[in-house]
Amino acid sequence: MARAMTMHRANRRRGEVEAVIDGERRILCLTLGALAELETAFAADSLADLGQRFSGGRLRSVDLIRILGAGLRGGGNAFDDEDVAVMTVDGGLPGFASIAGELLAVTFAGTGEPRKGSAAPDP
Repeated sequence: MARAMTMHRANRRRGEVEAVIDGERRILCLTLGALAELETAFAADSLADLGQRFSGGRLRSVDLIRILGAGLRGGGNAFDDEDVAVMTVDGGLPGFASIAGELLAVTFAGTGEPRKGSAAPDP
């Protein structure tokens, strides 16, 4: 008797994004380890520097590969950047840019909801 697998859904409160890459649903997340990887790859001195670099919206294709690769690895997927470079998504380059943009927005802007145990901003 076959058992149905429970699929993990992306939890945006944890900074996760769900995307279909190479025809498979994948979870991406810029964990602290993934962010440290990106700081090194982009020679950024801090998370603020990294966020500022990405906020300009002028990403090169190698930037997309690094961001998506780090996000895939942070989401528990075992891919190196060479694997990511040959992957496909619906929409081609704009599709990749959309996934990276969503991942960066969730990571650096959050969900707009206070985290458990943190104070809500005053209205």
